[in-house]
Amino acid sequence: MTKLRTIALTLVGSTIAIAQPALATEDHFEVWFGPSVDFSLDDDTKVAVQTAQRFRDAGDGRPDTYYVRGWVHQKVADNVTISAAAEQRVNDGGSDEIRTMQQVGTKHGILRTRLRFEQRFVEGNDGRAGLRLRPRLGLRVPLGEDSPLTASVDGELFWTLRSTGVGGDTGITGVETRVGLVYDVSDNVTFGLKYLRAQSIRDNREDRVSHAPLFELGVSF
Repeated sequence: MTKLRTIALTLVGSTIAIAQPALATEDHFEVWFGPSVDFSLDDDTKVAVQTAQRFRDAGDGRPDTYYVRGWVHQKVADNVTISAAAEQRVNDGGSDEIRTMQQVGTKHGILRTRLRFEQRFVEGNDGRAGLRLRPRLGLRVPLGEDSPLTASVDGELFWTLRSTGVGGDTGITGVETRVGLVYDVSDNVTFGLKYLRAQSIRDNREDRVSHAPLFELGVSF
């Protein structure tokens, strides 16, 4: 376990290091909320409703964003889950978006991995589908044998295969890191408080970096 933890910390640290700017960046402060609820249909199948509210300063030129996302999760092995979702995303001021996505998630002790494939349809782009891969690596470390607290660290890359608009950026266009704690309020309620850093990597322009407290609330049935 010690060796696995060392490897995992090294990999997550490397992902976080990618996010550190080599040049000047355009920095902004935001506040994110992430409530969700999931329902078990049987021992291996769950459906979930996930929402998010992202509040930004109007002077930054980025609108507040809200989304609702419906998931189906199917456990196919003790440590492997495959999932599919559809999402409606609303941006204040227009350019709303519909997304569909598929993902594979795994657990290996304290190590978590996730690979998500997204199809993005932005309003006004004549049905053009943006395509993006999102590999994520994370750790979940319980803080004591009987503690309700778990330390959480995640690093995620945004690899754009096809932009939502003609001539848009492709390749690695973003890095997101999250560090914080998750508290088990009860057997079916969790609360998370994390620091989130989201970096948009832009060609021939300063990268845009968002810093946000992230409040998560999860309820399971």
